Amino acid sequence: MTYCVGMMLNRGLVFMSDTRTNAGLDNISTFRKMTIWEDEGERCITLMSAGNLATTQAVVSELDERLKAPSERSPSLLAVPSMFQAARLVGETLREIIDRQAQSGQRADTAFNATLLLGGQIGDNPPRLFLIYPEGNFIEAGEDTPFFQTGEIKYGRPILVRAYEPDMSFEDAMKLLLVSFDSTIKANLTVGLPFDFHCYETDSLKTGRIGRVTAEDPYFQTISQGWGQALKETLDSLETFTFED
Repeated sequence: MTYCVGMMLNRGLVFMSDTRTNAGLDNISTFRKMTIWEDEGERCITLMSAGNLATTQAVVSELDERLKAPSERSPSLLAVPSMFQAARLVGETLREIIDRQAQSGQRADTAFNATLLLGGQIGDNPPRLFLIYPEGNFIEAGEDTPFFQTGEIKYGRPILVRAYEPDMSFEDAMKLLLVSFDSTIKANLTVGLPFDFHCYETDSLKTGRIGRVTAEDPYFQTISQGWGQALKETLDSLETFTFED
């Protein structure tokens, strides 16, 4: 399993993904689940993946191959005119990969499925964020749904719902996401450090601040310990429950 979050802010887009993948309790590995394509000054597109590792790596490899030899039948992410077209291209590619697995004798059920988060900006169009399903269809983030999660979403969702604000800074968004991810790894061993992140600034049309948060990162340790302590102190400060006589 994995955990990825894409978030829309007034300032731009923020992406974060974990790196853990496992095929059983004794086979745990680290793989990057975030890919960025950039044509500086023209577009910047970020993709995050959750689900079967072979499927998601095949999707990224297929999209990379199309950059080398695009055609009318196999367009490139660096050539499509809008983020909507980019989402449709990625969705079609995901569906093709899953169908190809089925035709080779593998079952195209949940064991080979994947879900993708795609966001970015092309030209003068505003930044957009999409959640792409295994069937190839997708939905778009908006005012009512300003962020998407994929993977192991339930543990890290409450803090996002309560604390998200569209006008928050990238710094505050990173703090919020780290709390969300810390809550998730505390409750589920299939999600783990390090975390990759990308903060894209609206109209920059280039890769923004990127990096990796490790278990040794002093700020993450402060967030993890401080959040746990703050929860305990808040719980203690609430009025004590009393039983009726």
